Amino acid sequence: MNRRIAVIRLRGTIKARKEIGDTMKMLRLYKTNTCIIIKNSPELVGMINTIKDYTTWGEIDDKTMKELLIKRGRLAGNKPIDENYIKGKTKMSAEEFTKMFMDFKKELRDIPGLKLFFRLNPPRHGFDNKSIKRTFVQGGALGYRKEKINDLIMRML
Repeated sequence: MNRRIAVIRLRGTIKARKEIGDTMKMLRLYKTNTCIIIKNSPELVGMINTIKDYTTWGEIDDKTMKELLIKRGRLAGNKPIDENYIKGKTKMSAEEFTKMFMDFKKELRDIPGLKLFFRLNPPRHGFDNKSIKRTFVQGGALGYRKEKINDLIMRML
């Protein structure tokens, strides 16, 4: 099943190649602990592979997406978004919008004024591993982490 992917930037781009910095800007990953939600398409997966040493990613579920949207969704001027705003602009509840979004029937752009990235806190109790310089498979924090991205996002909200 084709799912949405959550990408979180964990490292800065000091001393990184220009290509990596440019890819981060294209994906709207401007600062560390920033999260974006993208489609699982070959073009975007290729971009993720370019920045794999600076980010972690995995498939996000409906519950985590709803929490991310309500707790960390921001409008211009850093104003928080709430369920009433979503209901007023899209004529559906936050839960219905999240379900439509996860089924690829709606996009985040359908909520007017919403910033398309989410700023997160550093994770509570750390990354549970050795380093943000090692891959997830090696016991670090970087790279592909399947459904475990949901646990990380919930700790970062």
